[in-house]
Amino acid sequence: MSETTRATIYLDPDLHRALRLKAASTHRPISELVNELVRQSLVEDAADLAAFEDRVAEPALTYEQLLKDLKAHGKL
Repeated sequence: MSETTRATIYLDPDLHRALRLKAASTHRPISELVNELVRQSLVEDAADLAAFEDRVAEPALTYEQLLKDLKAHGKL
C-alpha cells in the first residue's frame, strides 16, 4: 500500500451521504473515491492549462468585437 496522509475535510451533508452510498455500492472506501475524484480534477486542470498555453498566441477579442462578429455572421 502506498503512503497516505490523513486530512480532515468538511462535506455538505447530502454530498457525504451520496459518497457513503456510492462507497457502499461499489465496495470501495470513501478515501479511494475522494482520491480518484481529486486526481481527475487535477488532470482536467492540467488539460485546461495546456489549452490556454496552446492558444496564447491567438489575438484577443473584446466582448463588443465578438458581438459584432456574431451579428455579421447572422448568429444574433
